[in-house]
Amino acid sequence: MESQTPNPILCGDSPLLISIPHSGTRLTSELLLSLNAIGLSMPDTDWFVDRLYAWAPQLGAGMITAAHSRYVIDLNRPPDDSALYVGAGTGLVPTCTFSGEPIYHDDKLPDESEKKLRLQQFWQPYHESVAAELEKIRLRHGYAIMLDAHSIPGEVPRLFQGQLSQLNLGSNDRASASSTLIDQAMQVLDSSRYTAVLDGRFKGGYITRKYGRPALNTHVLQLEISQRSYMQEFPPVYQEPLAHELQSVLKELVDALICWKPDGS
Repeated sequence: MESQTPNPILCGDSPLLISIPHSGTRLTSELLLSLNAIGLSMPDTDWFVDRLYAWAPQLGAGMITAAHSRYVIDLNRPPDDSALYVGAGTGLVPTCTFSGEPIYHDDKLPDESEKKLRLQQFWQPYHESVAAELEKIRLRHGYAIMLDAHSIPGEVPRLFQGQLSQLNLGSNDRASASSTLIDQAMQVLDSSRYTAVLDGRFKGGYITRKYGRPALNTHVLQLEISQRSYMQEFPPVYQEPLAHELQSVLKELVDALICWKPDGS
């Protein structure tokens, strides 16, 4: 397998880092031969999330964006592939879509040695970069904040019933960040025209749960956006007027996170 291309990272001058682990669309040469037509279309990509937040570095936020598709390896899953949620899902190295459709040719499924190789070459570098950047921010400011940025189709019956709220903030049931930071973020979302929920179907994946350590001055929130809020879902097409309206709320959110101060500071 080819070596990992470094994940693009922009260093900011604020306490905020934005992680975008699922908008990448690169595939390895091996996967180009192993995936079937459904897999090659990468339907579970967090389409255009990097574009949605492209303005954030101008406000001082750092940003790390995964280069490769989640079909190479899912950066928001535990390295031991343990389940994050009860019910159906996709694993560390997905072999089916969110809808349950296979993404590999029958004779091309990755074996355990292949999975371990992807863990070493793709998963570990991303997490090493995240950990190093959060530590730099914490040492500089005394605390660090990370927003883990995601999107998903508004309806995925295999994963959740009905229609997803447009803005889904995850805090691992308030364990991954200070309550005042969570409340400040939700105030922004609740005051928008979009439907918003805290710790609903999406409480935060591995990244939120791993790095969110308020007692150690590192605060992490996940924002899962319903894709119909800014794009045409099938086929994926970025819709500038919708995205522009949503970006005004995201800018308020990012500004609120940057301006937040820990209790007693």
